[in-house]
Amino acid sequence: MTGKRLAAKLRPAAEKAVKQGHPWVWDNGIEKITDGGHCGDTVIIYDQRKNKLLAVGLYDPSSPIAIKVLSVGKPLQLDAEWIADSLRLALAQREALLATDTNSFRWVYGENDKLPGLIIDVYDKVAVVKLYSLIWEQYLPYITEAIAELLSVTAVVLRLSRLTASHTSDSALHYDGAVIHGHLKNSEVIFKEYGLRFSADVIHGHKTGYFLDHRHNRHQVGLLAKGCRVLDVFSYAGGFSVHALAGGAREVTSLDISKQALEMAKKNVKLNRLTARHKTMAVDAFSGMEQLFNSGTKYELIIVDPPSFAKKAEETERALKSYQKLTVYAAGLVSRGGTLVMASCSSRVSAEQFFDVVQSTLTSQGHKYEILEKTNHDIDHPIHIKEAAYLKCGYYKILN
Repeated sequence: MTGKRLAAKLRPAAEKAVKQGHPWVWDNGIEKITDGGHCGDTVIIYDQRKNKLLAVGLYDPSSPIAIKVLSVGKPLQLDAEWIADSLRLALAQREALLATDTNSFRWVYGENDKLPGLIIDVYDKVAVVKLYSLIWEQYLPYITEAIAELLSVTAVVLRLSRLTASHTSDSALHYDGAVIHGHLKNSEVIFKEYGLRFSADVIHGHKTGYFLDHRHNRHQVGLLAKGCRVLDVFSYAGGFSVHALAGGAREVTSLDISKQALEMAKKNVKLNRLTARHKTMAVDAFSGMEQLFNSGTKYELIIVDPPSFAKKAEETERALKSYQKLTVYAAGLVSRGGTLVMASCSSRVSAEQFFDVVQSTLTSQGHKYEILEKTNHDIDHPIHIKEAAYLKCGYYKILN
């Protein structure tokens, strides 16, 4: 691939962050950079004092994070071999997961696999490449070549974030949902998770088609569900519901405001030929739980996994109030000795803040509880920068 090579020097704080291994250089952290750079150009960052190579990255002028760092302290040749080696290393770190009768996983998790702005998810024989930065657009042939070399995929699908979708340089080839390698028979791909079958719409579905980050927690819920009446709040496509049913729950209710999502949940239940009673409630989570509470319904196991409530820092306080309200409702629906599973995917809310609001709310409502477990990301979502640590989940046994 060809592209301009840019030289840059950073302001002291930005230079310090890069030396400490952080892969982001914000645009206001650049003191000077070669004029005329384009997205995807290689940037050589020079040390201010020694004027020697500090790091190598890719230039992204359309993003506030103007340089995505790939290497610190040594040069690199960003070619097909380097990309294949990077993907090979990431794949090796997922080997333990692939030994669990699971053929769906996050192969590349952006900055955390030293490939900032790049996501690769795999669903059986289909790989989905999602770009959160167009620095990788010109390298897509190398990426698809490496995917085909390392895994026997039948198709590679390209997904784009909203920002990248509006800036692609070749819309005839690179658009959201484009099949950029092989052949895709159907946009819905059936994959396995701990032996259970699920459907991911790799063309039209959220993110890359499914939410893989909660895999461990879904499996844990399955282990807890035997004989339980279960409520799955914000159920989406029924991941927790299916694992609970497969784990021996006597009844599961999937609650979500989206009727389309609940149809997906029903489909996933049917895929696994699960015969226990499965009910759905198409209603707002807050009002739905209030209805259930007023009816006196109780559950031995409740999972509350809402979407992100805080995409911006200024939304954090509102998010914490929402978690508080959800905890009040959910805890009131758990039977004595039952289990409450509370999750958050809000990156702006820290794990400490989230667990504190859940536990302080339980206490203020007069509930005695035992903390069974606290979890975060599954093995295929490694965390190497704090900004990537968004998922947290707490398991609480309600004692009264």
